[in-house]
Amino acid sequence: MELTILVRLIFAHIMADFLLQSDAMCKGKREKGWQGLAWLFLHSAIHAMLAYIVVGDWYLWQVPVAIFFSHFCIDWLKTKKMRKGIPSFLLDQLLHLVVVVALWNWAIDGSIPADVLLSIWENPKVWAFGIAYLIVLKPSSLLLTMFFHRWTGELGSSSLPNAGKWIGYLERLLILTFILIGNFEAIGFLLAAKSVFRFGELSKARDIRTTEYVLIGTLSSFAIAILVGLVANSF
Repeated sequence: MELTILVRLIFAHIMADFLLQSDAMCKGKREKGWQGLAWLFLHSAIHAMLAYIVVGDWYLWQVPVAIFFSHFCIDWLKTKKMRKGIPSFLLDQLLHLVVVVALWNWAIDGSIPADVLLSIWENPKVWAFGIAYLIVLKPSSLLLTMFFHRWTGELGSSSLPNAGKWIGYLERLLILTFILIGNFEAIGFLLAAKSVFRFGELSKARDIRTTEYVLIGTLSSFAIAILVGLVANSF
């Protein structure tokens, strides 16, 4: 029952923040004056009522009250003081999640044992996995950039800005995750899927250098992610 409350609160948040929030509401919250405040009030009220209904404990009237005021303040900060973009979106969702977890902890009388959080903090496996995810992002990207610097000038570029970098980020994150959960077969499917998408580009390439460049880049990125995943998994 204790975990059920948390799951229900998260369900209510996702439902109200994404499925029940229209485009008009999103735009309205950014309007100046009382119009923007009215949209914020409506959006926060929907969150509060839905959370109260989904939790289903009518004695916990503090839940909708806390949800309403916290959501109103967080969304006001996001819409009035921050620019639209991924950073503001992630910060907004993180703050909402913190409120949800705090409410859940209060609803179960603060019975989340402190030693559980401490054991997670002191677990070397957690830190090893964290280091692995950090390595396959920026350090690996910088290493590959330096490795390919000798060939970059020889190839023209008609791709989206930084598209290759983000493709590398995503593929290494996926590979590392597959290794950490022991699903090595998925790596083969990922390589096959990337090969299918690249086939048209490589078949139309005028120069064999393009094919070699793509193959070296893919295999290098995969090799780094696999090596880091195997080392992290040894913990």
